[in-house]
Amino acid sequence: MELAHSLLLNEDALAQITEAKRPVFIFEWLRFLDKVLVAANKVDVKEKQKKLVEQLTGLISSAPGPPTRKLLAKNLATLYSIGDTFTVFQTLDKCNDIIKSKDDTPAYLPTKLAAVACVGAFYEKMGRMLGSSFPDTINNLLKALKSAESQGRGEILLSLQKVLSGLGGAAASCHRDIYKNARSLLTDRSMAVRCAVAKCLLELQNEAVFMWTTELENVATLCFKALEGSNYGVRVAVAKLLGTVMATALMPKQAAVMRQNVKRATLEEVLELMATGFLRGGSGFLKSGGEMLKGGGSVSREVRVGVTQAYVVFVTTLGGQWLERNFGTFLSHVLDLVSHPRATQTHVEAVYSRRCVSFMLRATLGGLLGEKAQIAAGKEICQAISKQMRAVAGAGDVSASQHVMVCALKELGSLVQSLSATASPLIQEPSVGLLETVTSVLLHPSMAARLAAAWCLRCVAVALPYQLTPLLDRCAERINNLKSSPEAVSGYSFAMAALLGGVHQCPLGIPHTKGKLVVSIAEDLLRTAAQNSRLSLQRTQAGWLLLGALMTLGPSLVRYHLPKMLLLWRNVFPRSQKELEAEKARGDSFTWQVTLEGRAGALCAMRSFVAHCPELLTEDVIRRLMTPIECAMTMIVPAIIKVHGAHLKASAAMVRLRLYDILALLPPKTYEGSFNALLRELVAEFTLTDNSANTTTSLLRSLCHYDDSVLMGSWLQETDHKSIEDQLQPNSASGSGALEHDPSSIYLRVPVGEAIPGPLPLGVSVIDASVALFGVVFPHVSFKHRLQMLDHFAECIKQAKGVRQQAVQLNIFTAVLSALKGLAENKSTLGPEEVRKSALALVMGALDNPNPILRCAAGEALGRMAQVVGEATFIARMAQTSFDKLKSARDVVSRTGHSLALGCLHRYVGGIGSGQHLKTSVSILLALAQDGSSHEVQTWALHSLALIVDSSGPMYRGYVEPTLSLVLTLLLTVPPSHTEVHQCLGRCLGALITTVGPELQGNGATISTIRSSCLVGCAIMQDHSDSLVQAAAISFCVSLNVDFLLSCSERKSRRKQRQHYLNITETGLEGVLFGMLDRETDRKLCSDIHDTLGHMLSSLAVEKLSHWLKLCKDVLAATTDVGGAVVFEVEKDEEDSEKKDEMDDDTMFTGLGEDDKSKPSVAPRWVTRVFAADCLCRIILLCENADKTHFDLAAARSAQAKNVKDLLVLHLSDLIRMAFMAATDHSNQLRMAGLQALEDIIKKFASVPEPEFPGHVILEQYQANVGAALRPAFSPDTPSDITAKACQVCSTWIGSGVVSDLNDLRRVHNLLVSSLDKVQAGKGSSSQLYSESATTMEKLAVLKAWAEVRWKMNDDEDEEDLGTDPELPSLSRLWLAMLRDYALLTLPAEFSSQLPPDGGAFYTPETIDTARLHYRSSWAPVLHAVALWLNSTGFGAGVGQEEVSSAPSKPPGLPQGGSSTIKTFEDIFVFFLLGVSIEFLCFPRPEEPIEHVMSCLRALCTLLEAPCAKTHIADDQLLAVELLNVLHRLLLTRDPPAVQLQVTAVVQETIRAAHDRKEEDGEKDSQASLGEGGDTGELIPGKSLVFAAMELLVFILVRHLPQLNTRVKESPSHVPLRPQRLPEESARLVANAVSILAELPSLCSPAGSMTILPTVLFLITGVLKETAVKTPDNSVPVPVAAALQGIKTIITSPIARMESVQTQWTSLVRSSLASVLEYSQPDESRPDMDEVSMLTAITLFLLSASSELVGVTVLQKGCMDRFRNALNSSDPWVSSHARCYQLLLSVFQHSSRALSTPYIHALAPLMVEKLKAVERSRPGTAAELQAVQEGIRVLENLVGMGEEQNRVQLLALLVPTLVSYLLDENSISSAPQVSKGLHEFALQNLMRIGPLYPAAFKIVIGAAPELKTRLESAIRANQASSKAKAAARQAQPAVQAAPTIKLKTSFF
Repeated sequence: MELAHSLLLNEDALAQITEAKRPVFIFEWLRFLDKVLVAANKVDVKEKQKKLVEQLTGLISSAPGPPTRKLLAKNLATLYSIGDTFTVFQTLDKCNDIIKSKDDTPAYLPTKLAAVACVGAFYEKMGRMLGSSFPDTINNLLKALKSAESQGRGEILLSLQKVLSGLGGAAASCHRDIYKNARSLLTDRSMAVRCAVAKCLLELQNEAVFMWTTELENVATLCFKALEGSNYGVRVAVAKLLGTVMATALMPKQAAVMRQNVKRATLEEVLELMATGFLRGGSGFLKSGGEMLKGGGSVSREVRVGVTQAYVVFVTTLGGQWLERNFGTFLSHVLDLVSHPRATQTHVEAVYSRRCVSFMLRATLGGLLGEKAQIAAGKEICQAISKQMRAVAGAGDVSASQHVMVCALKELGSLVQSLSATASPLIQEPSVGLLETVTSVLLHPSMAARLAAAWCLRCVAVALPYQLTPLLDRCAERINNLKSSPEAVSGYSFAMAALLGGVHQCPLGIPHTKGKLVVSIAEDLLRTAAQNSRLSLQRTQAGWLLLGALMTLGPSLVRYHLPKMLLLWRNVFPRSQKELEAEKARGDSFTWQVTLEGRAGALCAMRSFVAHCPELLTEDVIRRLMTPIECAMTMIVPAIIKVHGAHLKASAAMVRLRLYDILALLPPKTYEGSFNALLRELVAEFTLTDNSANTTTSLLRSLCHYDDSVLMGSWLQETDHKSIEDQLQPNSASGSGALEHDPSSIYLRVPVGEAIPGPLPLGVSVIDASVALFGVVFPHVSFKHRLQMLDHFAECIKQAKGVRQQAVQLNIFTAVLSALKGLAENKSTLGPEEVRKSALALVMGALDNPNPILRCAAGEALGRMAQVVGEATFIARMAQTSFDKLKSARDVVSRTGHSLALGCLHRYVGGIGSGQHLKTSVSILLALAQDGSSHEVQTWALHSLALIVDSSGPMYRGYVEPTLSLVLTLLLTVPPSHTEVHQCLGRCLGALITTVGPELQGNGATISTIRSSCLVGCAIMQDHSDSLVQAAAISFCVSLNVDFLLSCSERKSRRKQRQHYLNITETGLEGVLFGMLDRETDRKLCSDIHDTLGHMLSSLAVEKLSHWLKLCKDVLAATTDVGGAVVFEVEKDEEDSEKKDEMDDDTMFTGLGEDDKSKPSVAPRWVTRVFAADCLCRIILLCENADKTHFDLAAARSAQAKNVKDLLVLHLSDLIRMAFMAATDHSNQLRMAGLQALEDIIKKFASVPEPEFPGHVILEQYQANVGAALRPAFSPDTPSDITAKACQVCSTWIGSGVVSDLNDLRRVHNLLVSSLDKVQAGKGSSSQLYSESATTMEKLAVLKAWAEVRWKMNDDEDEEDLGTDPELPSLSRLWLAMLRDYALLTLPAEFSSQLPPDGGAFYTPETIDTARLHYRSSWAPVLHAVALWLNSTGFGAGVGQEEVSSAPSKPPGLPQGGSSTIKTFEDIFVFFLLGVSIEFLCFPRPEEPIEHVMSCLRALCTLLEAPCAKTHIADDQLLAVELLNVLHRLLLTRDPPAVQLQVTAVVQETIRAAHDRKEEDGEKDSQASLGEGGDTGELIPGKSLVFAAMELLVFILVRHLPQLNTRVKESPSHVPLRPQRLPEESARLVANAVSILAELPSLCSPAGSMTILPTVLFLITGVLKETAVKTPDNSVPVPVAAALQGIKTIITSPIARMESVQTQWTSLVRSSLASVLEYSQPDESRPDMDEVSMLTAITLFLLSASSELVGVTVLQKGCMDRFRNALNSSDPWVSSHARCYQLLLSVFQHSSRALSTPYIHALAPLMVEKLKAVERSRPGTAAELQAVQEGIRVLENLVGMGEEQNRVQLLALLVPTLVSYLLDENSISSAPQVSKGLHEFALQNLMRIGPLYPAAFKIVIGAAPELKTRLESAIRANQASSKAKAAARQAQPAVQAAPTIKLKTSFF
């Protein structure tokens, strides 16, 4: 392949490769040329042009395939436009000659086509440069057109299109010829040709004025004809043509009008023309005579659907502004269409017409108009509705008006729902009266119109939830008032049911009482149904409909009404077999109709109950439901129909439908006994036994595999036109869903992707339900019955004939598939041999069926059978049958069927199960795929091949190369018009890429060949005209990692047959995508765009910050010109694909043909703005993760000055502005998003300082904005969820500390105060719009906000209190009430009887489940606040009596008996709060936020600080142990250091409490103060507090210092770790743990302390060893300080003086010291050990435990060694010497001479040497000087300690040393500062010592004359210096250089 990359074709290389690979080589060269020509140097090109032209024209006659000829033509044209044009005419003539050639053989065809393509490309590229040669060319092409076959016709027409587009107006002379020749081909047999004509004529109408003036009617008629019998592609192309021509006729292009004065068509004429197509089809105007008068012949559906699309193109071409101005006309026109009798001849036709009209309205109104214009359109629709209602009142035609109503109301509903909260002006404006208008339709005589009105009300309620409750009330009132009108009963009950069904989309719900209201109305209706025969039917239906709708409210509400419901259900059906028999004899046709309707209704309500309240389905309830259900199963209906007439059929069918529906939801075990009778019914149902109509089920598509849609043509479902294209699918009544077919769907959930529920007609629905139920029941039936049924199926198929046979077979197959699927899901098998045989015979018979859908189903069934049988022999047998059949069969049908069978076998059995057949399957399918005679066979074979590649995975690796080369060959040869083949080729290519997978990154020869083949394949597919094929190609490129971003954007914009040609300018791709969000109605595409934007955001937003922020800001500000220059051409479908190929990818995004009208884009809709607000929050988060300078103003300003990068903090004002705009919008969703953004901004920026005003933060200047953004959220009519969110933001703002001035905070503070009043109002006060749980949510949010403010204020005690004080008494009462609720709600289910029957302070018993969630999210801060409050008031000392009563009188769970257990209400509080905390900490859910855990721990800490709580926890030791165990468990599950630190704080408080208690007892009674462990010293786990604390602390220590764990060291894999500095948080944790550890022994008795001391000392010395590491700044690490303090605490504890444990104590102290000595051993592996800390520890032992250590020589020697090492250390860190001297001094001075003497003897000489040596190396730093000074001090002390007789010797050591430090007078002036300091220090000391020991001093000085001279000269020099200096020097000794090491605590 690499050889193909050269400017000239490498002919040598071409000659060497095999024949098969040449086309690929040539294609690869052309691809390379295509890229390189544009970029190449013109001179190079011109040099080689001659040779290149030869090579390229040579290729024309080498019979190139479609993709090759396309590229070839493109390259030749490019070459001429870049290089010289001398020879262009020769080449053109050569092409023309080839076209003229009389050779008609198929072999010569590709050459002809290539020549045609070249001609087209030349003209398109060079246009008028080719001068006057065009008439000949065009005539030549037209001549060829007459004799060409279909592929040639298509290619010639596309070439003509290019010629026209290149020449523009210049070709006017030929326009008529082209038109005449092309128009007859619009009705060509070949669909591809029809598409090509449509594209050619579309190009022609740009310049040919006659097409949209004189010929307008003919063009329309032609288009209608072209639509007859068309496929989807043709409909799209023709609709594009028709719509554009009509739009041009109405608003001609300026240039054309200037040339000829044209008569413009009026809007009425144009619409009239299009209406003829919609109403009369393509029958033309001439034939209309007799046939029309008879009113026969309905419009062909294809025409109607095509014209519908044309209407949309028409409006879209004219644009949004045109629609805005002419909406009234357009609306009345389309509504007239649907009221025309010809559009509504049968019910199904009427439904289809309605669908079409709805599609027109939705596609134009939904996408083209902005929100303001949509509101205006909504008003127009309202007027249209009221006009119709007036007409009906005037006894107008009901049947016509009902369809108009349905369309208008459906569109109004969709409009309001898409506008959501922005629709409120539409609802509130009295002049429009939307609600009145819609409610008036509830009384319309037609059921369809009433249902549509009900649906519209549901849409209003979902869009504006505050309307839900008032609407329900209004309907209830009307039903009660108008009980006697059948329409009113029916209409208002529909409306109520619809509203109840919408509740689940309104998160705030409705008040609980509404449920009771509905039940009472329904009961009343059912009770009075029998009183008035005129109303019985309506009342019965209405009653049950309401009860069914009630069930959708879910178990929490239904639970209350269940007993009543069960009773009602029981009463509808006869109680016993006898009653059943008796009732058959009674009644007439009307009473039977009412009875049947009632039973259907009851079953429907049951089904709704089972579907929506599964939690209530206990064994007992199911048993009670089964009574009526079993009765319904045995009710013999046919007999009644015989007696009373066929009009009962529908009601009877409805009963069956409801029965099947509910049975499918119940577990089959519950109705085992009735299987036989039931199956007989089901089978009769779908085999059409009693049904003369040939109704087919609609489920087959959904039961077949989604991927097989390419074979069945159901890929249409992926398009925008799905809702109307469904009408053309082959199964019964497809796409004719309508609400009136099943009123119960008005309250059910809408299926995904549907705008409005559309249940199919009853006949189809019953069959669907029977098929679904058959699949549920089949797996539970005995094998004998299965066999009978399968045989019966075969018999049924045999009996039926013709069309009926097809219908029966379809139904049976769907049932069998459903059954097999059921078996697979139940993991059960099909059954013994005879059952399999029967099933296999059934399936194999259908593999040869001419109907492709049946073949598909049969293949699927075969695969499923193999899956459920799962035996190799069975699979082999099935595979073999297909192999044999494929080898012999020649007909298309069996070859396609059996090839799919192979694919399905592999799909369901997987690679391993079918491995042995792989080779045969692949070879057969590869052969079939090359069968060029039938494209259908190719499609099916390739599809199966793709399935096999997918399922075989790596086992396919051996067949990759042959398959790949076949795929490439086909891609290069199959004409593009066979899109299905190309789609399957794409599937194969994708599957192959997946199979080779990661190997593709390799570099081997074979792999690189495979890789380049895949890329060539993708390139060919990307050039294909069908956008599904393109989308596939792009996704493969992505998996090949090619050019990701571009492809991503293209895939999104091309998905679903739609290319938005994008004009990307300053807003970039992201701007275009934001714009698309406003025009897109398709949910899937919108979510794809969201994903794409999300990915782009996370990868680009931080780099291009300003750009993204501006984008969000523009969208949020909702100006109309948001997209800048984004130009949309919506629905620019396939017609431009040829032109697109001429456009390189780069140009595709930048420039378009000049003819595109620029359409102004719509202002961003609320959904897009919500998305933008979310993006804002994401950008803040991304910046935070990227770089902290985004939140540092000073750094940001300096970066900005250097222009380094864009930082977030510089955009703060924009951020606030955006959040403000969002938070104060109409749309509730946007307000939520805005408040969220505001909260994020406050949290992230609260601590950012303002560099220009020290002490202030940057957010201070925005306080007005924050207040203003929050205020509207507290207005009385704001929904609860927004108020709740706003409270959250308030507390964040007040607590953030941004504003410290009280007056400034008042604004926000007052908002919270006002909301507190609302809370105090108590339950059920105001009239409710939303459910009680919404009120709960709001109140709890307020309390939580107050609590947060309270404890944040508590943390900043220094600020003046924010006036929570006046509110505190009432607040604390509310807080306690709330905590009490919370405590009750967290009780396990078995205590539910203890819950108060009328709910708690803030919840009602009905909404308990939702309330739990709200409590769960807000209790923790409240708990903390209550603890703070109790602590500050000394447990309610300031609380009056009334608060006491409101506290829980007896906390639940405590003994209710005598008051001896509970003393005061203080105890109650303590137990209450401890209970709540421990309950939570025992098992915090993983999803609980860490803040809750922290709040809870802080609350515990605060609580335990209070003396009253301390006594409690100390008195009840088990409680304390439980607390510690719970905390230990918490540590195991929660990692964050903050939590662990907080836990240690709680432990500390608990231990302290125990400590205080022990001391108190000790004062009273020495016996009681023994402590834990008693005399034996045994600590019992589970009862011992000390043991629990040890467990927890050891866990912390080992977690952070794993080296402490001895087991780790013993494990073979252990590598010793070097001690290293712990991170700060860990260090604090370890320190806390050590301090607590050291306190534990004092809680124990002497014996007990001996039990734990070894462990404690081991851990403390271990911590010392692991953490004593030198630090750069000589500070002592926190854990070391704690360990030293701990050692001191333990050694000095009173236990040391206890007689009983003396020996143990001594050995413990000695071994601890030994450990320390061992740890402080100098060691290579620990170069940075902190010796000073170790020496300090040793000294601590020596000083505090001297008695135990005297005379232990080993230890003594060790200690001396350590001191010696320290003195000798050459360590530059000299300050250690100073510390060392200090420590020595304390040892030398020890009161016990026995201890100190050996040390003095051993270490003093060494010291003296050290100090003598200073003379030679004087100190250079202050630290060194200090060390010398400390040393001298020790010597002085020794002199003082010596006896009188030894004093001379001692002075003889000290004085000469000091004298040696003096400088002579000459050098003193030049000496460095430190040296001078030493001199002065020595002099001072000498002058002090002299007078102290005068005699001895004289002796020493006298003995050495040189000392005397040095001393005297120094004194003289000193006196000579000035008095001032003397004064200064007097102060000198006092100012001692502070020691550089400071220990946090003095240990001595």
